[in-house]
Amino acid sequence: MSTNPSLANTATITPDFLLTEADFSRIRALIHQRAGIALSEQKRQMVYSRLARRLRQLKLKEFSDYLRLLEVNPNGEEWQLFTNALTTNLTSFFRESHHFPVLAEFARSRPTPLRVWCSAASTGEEPYSIAITLMEALGNQAATSQVLATDIDTHVLEVAAEGVFSDQQASKLAPDQLKRFFLKGAGAHAGKVRIRPDVAAMVTFGQLNLLDPKWQLAEPFDVIFCRNVMIYFDRETQIKILQRFVPLLKPHGLLFAGHSENFSFAQHLFRPRGKTIYELATQQAKSSA
Repeated sequence: MSTNPSLANTATITPDFLLTEADFSRIRALIHQRAGIALSEQKRQMVYSRLARRLRQLKLKEFSDYLRLLEVNPNGEEWQLFTNALTTNLTSFFRESHHFPVLAEFARSRPTPLRVWCSAASTGEEPYSIAITLMEALGNQAATSQVLATDIDTHVLEVAAEGVFSDQQASKLAPDQLKRFFLKGAGAHAGKVRIRPDVAAMVTFGQLNLLDPKWQLAEPFDVIFCRNVMIYFDRETQIKILQRFVPLLKPHGLLFAGHSENFSFAQHLFRPRGKTIYELATQQAKSSA
């Protein structure tokens, strides 16, 4: 038996599963088909680490076995877990803070109640930030407004609906916001805060895939937040989603995008107002006529 230490070290770093080029290509194709996410070659390690957990849990030996499991049952529950695993959920309270004063000013200029759609709710920080902004801007009138918070990832929606956050997650909030809009945990819940019931009552959570052929959205919105979502889609998918946003936005409504997103390629649909905020191109044309 060999006692060569270099061989021993090699054995310890061997991956549990082999992710072949063919497997990786199939994964990229499947997540693009299901969720519109365009994974680059540089995401290979991320894909391995996230999906390897599913293989271990299912006691599978190869990625090809896992992919076969998905493909033979196109309506199976594993598809949601597959999508959850490959979805990125980076968020925080009042992320891209320059948007919220604009939202507050806009809210004061509109008749109430307002309807806001947060199309990538993640663990809830963004939709709760929207609700807090409306309450600060409108006072008691905000109670009738609604924030619809959707996401493709069912796991993060469960976390969001709980409305419980660590002190670290809430650290960007101003002291008066923490006092007014959150309950501080004690005892077994020390180090955590919970969103107050009056804020939570404004927010409705639901699962929605932006690639679904039909969205169950009955009425148009005053504001749509679609921030740091389009960066995961290719240009063709971005255009399709923006086209579907057009009839869902009320006249003079606003679309908020992420700081690294630019919709200049779709100026026939949306025109920039600055600070990665957009309005309907047709509405701007009417206003300037």
